Amino acid sequence: MSKGSELEGYCIDLISELSRKLGFKYKLHQVKDNRYGSIDSSGNWNGMIGEVIRGEADLAVAPLTLTAVREQFVDMTTPFMQTGIAFILHKDAPSEESAFSFLSPFSTEMWIGVLIAFLLTGLCIYLVGRISPTEWAEPDTDEHSFTLLHSFWYITGALTLQGAGPHPKALSGRVVSAIWWVFAVLLLACYFGNFHSMLHSNSKRISIKSFEDLANQDVIDYGTVEAGSTMLFFKNSNNPVYRRIYEHMERKKSYVSSMEEGIRRTQEGNFAFIGEAVSLDLAVARYCKLARSQEVISMRAYSIAAPLGSPLVKNLTNAILQLSESGELTYLRDKWWASSCMSADGAHVSEALLPYDLRSLFLLLGVGLGVGLLLALLELLSTARHQAKDGMKSCCSVLTSELKQRFGSRAESTEQDGSDKSKA
Repeated sequence: MSKGSELEGYCIDLISELSRKLGFKYKLHQVKDNRYGSIDSSGNWNGMIGEVIRGEADLAVAPLTLTAVREQFVDMTTPFMQTGIAFILHKDAPSEESAFSFLSPFSTEMWIGVLIAFLLTGLCIYLVGRISPTEWAEPDTDEHSFTLLHSFWYITGALTLQGAGPHPKALSGRVVSAIWWVFAVLLLACYFGNFHSMLHSNSKRISIKSFEDLANQDVIDYGTVEAGSTMLFFKNSNNPVYRRIYEHMERKKSYVSSMEEGIRRTQEGNFAFIGEAVSLDLAVARYCKLARSQEVISMRAYSIAAPLGSPLVKNLTNAILQLSESGELTYLRDKWWASSCMSADGAHVSEALLPYDLRSLFLLLGVGLGVGLLLALLELLSTARHQAKDGMKSCCSVLTSELKQRFGSRAESTEQDGSDKSKA
């Protein structure tokens, strides 16, 4: 890739590392005809292979596929990268709608987070209703309205933006309810916003997942680099699907002169570019509108080419093996293939929301639940202090009695009160 007057990329870093290891100096120039190298009708080689054969270059450092034909005319090092053949499409063309697409605005982790928030809030409403004296002034005689079932029914109504009684009367219950309503409204806004974005971008799609799907449709055109190793693979293949792909490209003359042209045509839409998976992955990492097929065929490798009998080849092979064993090649791959794709307006393409994306919303809910429980406990503590003062009892004993009454230990509490009265 160009960076001002200089070049940058994986292969530039690779040759730099090799020169440092082997102690040679080099001068870069781009191939004149912008081709990798193939034999023309007169038996002459073009592209980088042709320049190496003619002595115009000592090395060809590029995503140069190691093939049997090229090995007959140049020496090639051990591969520095493995790849295969795949294709890329514009995302608006090739995806299949799922029967559960309504779940797609949120990731699986996000749905789990919403479920946990729902259960915790229902439990919190129930506990606040049980603890707060305002909700249950006479635990011995009143029938409490906020059972666990009622609590979950109430917050479910909030999720559908519909009120569902009974409603909390205490300050603590209203605080929890208000926080849950805020959480529900913002969550629904995020869901519908992301759902609309995905629905809009997924409209009018067709399903193309494999080379067979590509060959069996005539909605979009497809092609590869003319006279490259990928084209030769389809030309020489005995597989009927791959033969149909080659015949289509021949009939439509849908070849491109370079990978850059193939990527540009794919970005424009209604075109699928067939190429080597590693190079396509690099394009997908930079352009969010592109997607690569999952199917990869005809595994192959990239190597550095040198003239026949060149003394550099053995040393380069050894250096490449050392870089591979030290993890340097993996580091370079991660460095240049890291995704940095941005949409046309500078925003990332819409994807399923993760809990991290709405972490502030979950934090707000958590704080609200904690404040609600604290207020309910303070309300109960205040009531217990007044009762203890009036009945000349300790605050702890009154508080314990109140908690037992509210959480099902009524018989024990009643029996204790009866024994206290008989002693009096």
